[in-house]
Amino acid sequence: MTAIKVLISDSLSSQAVQVFEDRGLDVTVVSKLSADELADIIHEYDGLAVRSATQVTAGLLDKAPNLKVVGRAGIGVDNIDVKACGGKGVVVMNTPFGNAVTTAEHAIAMIFAVARHIPQASASTHQGKWEKSKFKGVELTGKTLGVIGAGNIGSIVIRKALGLELKVIAYDPFLTEERAIALGVKKVELDELFSSAAIITLHVPKTPETANIINADALNKMKKGVLLVNCARGGLIDELALAAALQSGHVAGAALDVFDVEPAKENVLFGLPNLVCTPHLGASTVEAQEKVAVQIAEQMSDFLLTGAISNALNAPNLSAKEAKELAPYLELCQKLGGFAGQLTTDAIKKIKVSFCGDVGQLSLEPLVTQTIQSLLSVSVKSVNLVNARAVAKDRGIKVEISVSDAENYSTLVRVEVETDSRARNLAGTIFNERPRLVEIKGVRVESEFSNNMLYITNFDKPGAIAFIGSVAAERNINIANMHLGRLSAGGDAVCLLEVSDPVQNEVLQQFKSSSLIADAKYICFDD
Repeated sequence: MTAIKVLISDSLSSQAVQVFEDRGLDVTVVSKLSADELADIIHEYDGLAVRSATQVTAGLLDKAPNLKVVGRAGIGVDNIDVKACGGKGVVVMNTPFGNAVTTAEHAIAMIFAVARHIPQASASTHQGKWEKSKFKGVELTGKTLGVIGAGNIGSIVIRKALGLELKVIAYDPFLTEERAIALGVKKVELDELFSSAAIITLHVPKTPETANIINADALNKMKKGVLLVNCARGGLIDELALAAALQSGHVAGAALDVFDVEPAKENVLFGLPNLVCTPHLGASTVEAQEKVAVQIAEQMSDFLLTGAISNALNAPNLSAKEAKELAPYLELCQKLGGFAGQLTTDAIKKIKVSFCGDVGQLSLEPLVTQTIQSLLSVSVKSVNLVNARAVAKDRGIKVEISVSDAENYSTLVRVEVETDSRARNLAGTIFNERPRLVEIKGVRVESEFSNNMLYITNFDKPGAIAFIGSVAAERNINIANMHLGRLSAGGDAVCLLEVSDPVQNEVLQQFKSSSLIADAKYICFDD
């Protein structure tokens, strides 16, 4: 068996290497590679572990045919083209919780630093000055802290701030009233936060909605003398507008760990006496770096060895236990989707996947994704498990999911495909851990999914089966199994043949030449 190979291209804790090696993966550590050097070797690897230095671009992915997963030891993925990874079927993982405490602690430290002028006072004292009156600060106790973003890091900041006896208000469009009560904060709209808070701290990702969320208009709505802290992402604050507000004194002080352009060697804010700044140290503690390195190594190893997906940005999460439980059902959905896709020649309007019985208790999103991918891959060669949902959406395909009690079988998966011209459905189950086809367009059948299958729709009339057998004999088609079914006597019927070899198009045309046959299709499943 070929060894699974992982490349660590940025500086990671040695504990990450140990995790990979303990799990039996072949790991290489080569940091500080140029883009060209990385492109020259990336084709060898199944996994790539990075921090913030390595740029995972569309061009790099073109050179990485074997790459299956990119793991970011940390939260931000600004250096990873997540969309391009999805297009190539590469899962992108991060570690959103590994450095949360460390980043929250840094935000609290920055609040103290800007409130008490600690960096400026320290520099002055080092110079032999004794400027007590110059660096008079403000107490935090009883002040109102406005937290923008009450997610993982923001909620930790809230808990710590409440412990310091700050009053806390929070703005987060995803924060429910119940969660706000549990955190002990008042949920407010953004304008109220701006006008009420003595100190404001940011804990949101940079998105089109949050870019420059602190602009000149927002700054003007804030109290005179407000303190502003950002340990989240650069680009959340209009730096020119902040510089003007600091110079005028409307903003009494700001503490920034992140900047619009990093590394920040030059910045319009640098040199302002009421600015505290650090070089993106939010996650820079020994504990945090070890934690995220170990976590990303564990997540990548689990995925490469078992198919388990944790903290993925472009694929549904799936635990190792779930991956094992779902394995036979994933195969069933792959076969059902592939079968339906090979039967469908028109543009698809809707895909419905129904889960009946025991399967309905499992994690369904991976099963739906597998069905969509297998169905669309017949006509869309670039579709994969990472981008299947997005491809369906781009093509205007409506996806529906339903869950119900068992019908005839203890577990059943039904796939329905709707086009402008017709609706098609088929269903399957699991028998002895193997997928089995049990129904096509309402007709009961009992068949395994063999590599080569001949699907014939015939009229339930005498001579139809004899004709199929005679053509098979004439064309030297070796029939391994034959499965027959009909809706009613004299109506539509189905003949499903498991055959030893591929069936050529001219043979299909010969079948369809008879008035007894409505249609004939060759269905292929590769091992």
